[in-house]
Amino acid sequence: MTTRSTSSRASAGTAGGADSSTALRVRDLVKSFDGTVAVGGLDLDLDRGEVLALLGPNGAGKTTTVEICEGFTEPDSGTVEVLGLNPTTDNDALRARIGVMLQGGGAYPGARAGEMLRLCAAYSADPIDPRWLMDNLGLTDVERVPYRRLSGGQQQRLSLACALVGRPEMVFLDEPTAGMDAHARIMVWELIDRLRGDGVAILLTTHLMDEAEELADNLVIIDHGVCVARGTPAELTHRGAENELRFRAPRHLDLTLLTAVLPEDYVCAETAPGSYVVRGDVTPQVLATVTAWCAKINVLATDLRVETRSLEDVFLDLTGRELRP
Repeated sequence: MTTRSTSSRASAGTAGGADSSTALRVRDLVKSFDGTVAVGGLDLDLDRGEVLALLGPNGAGKTTTVEICEGFTEPDSGTVEVLGLNPTTDNDALRARIGVMLQGGGAYPGARAGEMLRLCAAYSADPIDPRWLMDNLGLTDVERVPYRRLSGGQQQRLSLACALVGRPEMVFLDEPTAGMDAHARIMVWELIDRLRGDGVAILLTTHLMDEAEELADNLVIIDHGVCVARGTPAELTHRGAENELRFRAPRHLDLTLLTAVLPEDYVCAETAPGSYVVRGDVTPQVLATVTAWCAKINVLATDLRVETRSLEDVFLDLTGRELRP
């Protein structure tokens, strides 16, 4: 899949034009509804050929932020540049250059799948062959099925096809794999990877931490409308984190002896009968110390493994663990 060359396009941004490699630039974005702050001073940056995942719990401000970038909602203050254009004042010019996958699908309930995709293609000067997209997204067999009769996963794939058929330079994907089975998710992940390789910029929202970790070049976690963390998946999962060494051995070992031979600030505990954890920066030397100690007291350590914090752990630590409406 290839996109049109953009070298001849004007870059008339809200602040004199963005750098040619910049697809999205948001500065100090603010939006309130009836006195409630939905977005409170958010900054975002996304280059062409990159995937930025916007993460946050329900009500964090993700959808509002994306709708402002798409031009569906006007901000109260701040600046937004999408492909060098203001999505509010330059909406007509921008619409032909972006793809939008809405969370609700956005299709006519009575329209057949193939009809809906061909209609979207008709709005583009140089669309991708709808048949190619239908085939690659596993929709050929339901081409004549009305949208309302498609499964949730099929509706999602059709919505994605409609977002891509116009060869966009930037794509907004709102929970793109919601309702899809494992096979469809992998197919969509592969397609997103191909889009990135073709230089398409992708702003992604998802509640699936493994999806964000797999797809995103950079992550921004927001809560109550403000950024609480940003970085690559590796940076966020390793920032300030200590590894844990876990193993199984006979119950009720005297761990004071193990603590004594480890560097300072390491914590050893029996978390359940026969299950042990060593918390700290687990280096090869620490691993060797633990196994040597077990050998010295004639204990066989089994199920020995080193664990790091997952992205889900980071997300919950930053945004809390209580359920939200």
